[in-house]
Amino acid sequence: MDTPWESPIRRRLRASEPVFGCTITTASLDLAVRAATAGFHFLWLELEHSPITLETVHAIVLATRDLPAVPFARLPVTETWTAKRVLDAGVQGVIFPFVSTPALARQAADACRYPPLGRRGSGASLAISCWPDPDSYFDSADRNIVAVAVIEEVSALERADDIAATPGIDVVFVGTGDLSFSMGLRGQQQHPRVEEAASAVLAAARRHGKSAGRPAGTAAETRRYIDEGFLFFQGPSDLALFEAGAEAVLGPHGITPARRQRTLY
Repeated sequence: MDTPWESPIRRRLRASEPVFGCTITTASLDLAVRAATAGFHFLWLELEHSPITLETVHAIVLATRDLPAVPFARLPVTETWTAKRVLDAGVQGVIFPFVSTPALARQAADACRYPPLGRRGSGASLAISCWPDPDSYFDSADRNIVAVAVIEEVSALERADDIAATPGIDVVFVGTGDLSFSMGLRGQQQHPRVEEAASAVLAAARRHGKSAGRPAGTAAETRRYIDEGFLFFQGPSDLALFEAGAEAVLGPHGITPARRQRTLY
């Protein structure tokens, strides 16, 4: 009997191996395909902080089908209907923002699974057409969709243990950017208080057998976070990687940011 298909992200996390996502903020299918073959494990399709639409999400899902990196989507808000739409477009994981209560964690988990396990609605014809195991989509999706709860408010830290304990939540992710603002630190993501909070979330995830994640912008940061126990990483955006590549090529011969601003404006 054939072994049922397993999400490559789930497989790596189960083996305590890290996974890295490229944050996609543009509608370019060429760029998404390049990102999906550049070494990343998943694409973090950014619907909260970029103008990516549902139509673009589905186009990226189709364009990257059978490529190494699989599509995930970060929602603009944690609601059942928003998760339903990206799932029906064919993503393999959903990243829920501002999960600050156990009730929101339960809602997020339920949105990713069909009854009786959850409350996902039936209407996934688009997803079925591009799912790796289309003949048994409903059962396969219930086993393999990855639900990520983002903790990014001070109030959520007090409930981190209950959020991590929620059945159906697979990854507890520390949103260090918004968390720093919630702490009054306004973007100081490396501040000791933010790091202390991240460690507390990591400990909660471990207590309940869940993976923990956070953003990582450099190789040095990534090594340190892996040593600490984090496994699920949001990497830089497509545009940030382009800028870093341009800077590496041009070096001191390129237009500096100050001159660039004067040139454009």
